[in-house]
Amino acid sequence: MTSTESSSAEKRLREFLSERFPGFAFSLQELTPDASTREYFRVLLDEETHIACVYPKTDFGIEQLRSCLDVTNVFLEGKLPVSEIELADDSQGIILHQDFGDRILRDALNQSDDSERERLIDDAIKLIPRIQAATEIAFDENSIASRLKFDVEKLNWELQFFKTHYFGSLMKRELESEISRALDLEFMELSRELESRASVLCHRDFHAANLMIGIDGELKIIDHQDARIGSASYDLVSLLLDRVTELPSPEWLAEKRRLFLSERERIGLPAIDESEFADEFRLQTIQRCLKAIGTFSNQAANRGKSNYIQYIKPMFWIGLRALENLGKYPALRRTVEEEI
Repeated sequence: MTSTESSSAEKRLREFLSERFPGFAFSLQELTPDASTREYFRVLLDEETHIACVYPKTDFGIEQLRSCLDVTNVFLEGKLPVSEIELADDSQGIILHQDFGDRILRDALNQSDDSERERLIDDAIKLIPRIQAATEIAFDENSIASRLKFDVEKLNWELQFFKTHYFGSLMKRELESEISRALDLEFMELSRELESRASVLCHRDFHAANLMIGIDGELKIIDHQDARIGSASYDLVSLLLDRVTELPSPEWLAEKRRLFLSERERIGLPAIDESEFADEFRLQTIQRCLKAIGTFSNQAANRGKSNYIQYIKPMFWIGLRALENLGKYPALRRTVEEEI
C-alpha cells in the first residue's frame, strides 16, 4: 500500500464514522496488514474498541466485502469462533466488527516454550474439523464458499503463478521449453488429483497469522473471507507448513495428522484412512508449497518485501521430501532438486 492509498482509506473511514455516529468522538489506530489489499484500523468509539476493515472501492473490493459477510455468516452458523459483524456498508466498502485484541497465534508460538507451543498448535488443528463440519451449512445457504472450489483451473493457476514469479520475477530466467512443458503436464496431473479430493469447506489461508488468542484465551479465526471447497488436508498443510524456516520431522507431521483424523471422528465426521490421508497430505503439500513460493517470490520481487525470501528454500525442501515420499512427478522433482 502506498501512503496515498492508506490516507484515502483512513479518510473514507473517518467520513463513514462521522456520518454513522454523529456527535460521538472516535480515534483510529492503523493496523499493519500482511499481504492484504485491505486496510485495517482499530476504532475506539464510545469507550469500546472495534476493528474496521476498509476495502478498495473497486468491483473486486466490493466482491471481497460481500464474500466476507457471506462466509462470516456460514462460520457463525457453524459456531466457529469468528468475529461478529457490527456494521457493514458495501457502497462504502467498510465493515466494522468485533475486536479480538492483538495477540496473534504466530507471536504466541514464538514466545512459548515447547509444551505450550504444542498445545497451541493442537488447539488450532482441532478447529479444522469444525470448519469442515460447516460444509453442509455452506451448501444449504448457497454460500459463495460452496460455489468456489480448488478445481483444476484454480490449482493449476496457482502452480503457473509459481512458475511465473519464482523463475521469472525473482530469478530472472526462463525455463527451457522442454522442461516447461514437462512441468505443465505434471501440474495438470497434480491438479486433477487434488480436485478429485476437494469435498470439504476450507478456510484457505489457515495459518498462525490468521489465528488470534482472544481475551478469553480461546483461539479465534480471522481472514476467512476466501473460504472455498478443497481437500480435507488443505488447511492442515497450511497450518503446519506455512512460513517455516526449519523442516518439521516426518514423525511430528504424522502425529499431527493422526490428531486431526481422530478429531474429525470425535465430532462425527467420516473416518479417513491414515495411509490414504498421508498421501493426500503430501500431494497437497507439493501444490501449496509451490503456490507459497510463487507468492513469496512475487512479494519479494514485485512489492519489495524481501523478508519473504527466507521462506522459499524451506518450502522447496518440504516439497522435495513430499515428492520423494510419493515417488511421482519426476520433472518437478528434478527441477526442485536443481533449485535447492
